[in-house]
Amino acid sequence: MDFYLDLAMIIISITMIVVIILQSRGAGLGGLGGGSFGGTGYHVRRGVERLLFQVTIALSAAFFALAIATVLLVG
Repeated sequence: MDFYLDLAMIIISITMIVVIILQSRGAGLGGLGGGSFGGTGYHVRRGVERLLFQVTIALSAAFFALAIATVLLVG
């Protein structure tokens, strides 16, 4: 049981790192068109950016739940 929890945490953490890196690369591309609002304005997530944001939240929740489960079951 301990092996499977550790393996799941490793897989989720690597996936979360990849998704966060993809988000940071996507944020850099949003400012290419310039802006007449001084660079600060309201930003709405759409398409892939919104999907990555939701996947990040789900992976964070799963990682937290697995960490708690590991402490309760193994520790």
